[in-house]
Amino acid sequence: MRAVVQRVNSASVKVERKTIGKIETGLLILLGVEDADTVEDLDWLAGKIARLRIFGDEVGAMNKSLIDIKGNALVVSQFTLFASTKKGNRPSFKKSGEPVFAKKMYEKFIGVLGELINKRVQTGEFGAKMQVELLNDGPVTIVFDTNKKD
Repeated sequence: MRAVVQRVNSASVKVERKTIGKIETGLLILLGVEDADTVEDLDWLAGKIARLRIFGDEVGAMNKSLIDIKGNALVVSQFTLFASTKKGNRPSFKKSGEPVFAKKMYEKFIGVLGELINKRVQTGEFGAKMQVELLNDGPVTIVFDTNKKD
């Protein structure tokens, strides 16, 4: 799994001009799944993101997690995180997860993250053409790849 995590003051996602997910302070998570991903990868990633200390404490140091601040999460599926640009100028998406499997893992990730932060996670629509808006705070952007956990 790959995730691009952005600390935001606000974020929203629209499908056909209708807002389907919206948050205030928290994390926008762009999530990509590949067929080799496991439930263990999913659990590791959700835990890492929920406990990631990138929010300011009383003196402004990044010492608080999404759990600590009772922040919000918006998860948007993004198969393009597995783009390969090795050959030519048109990206290949062969490494992206097969849609049925990827959707199952995406939905499970949302459930696990929601349990960890004890909140309903806002989402995009798997497989849809979406418009994502965000007000990045910092900016702070962290990239995760479960194949590179070290």
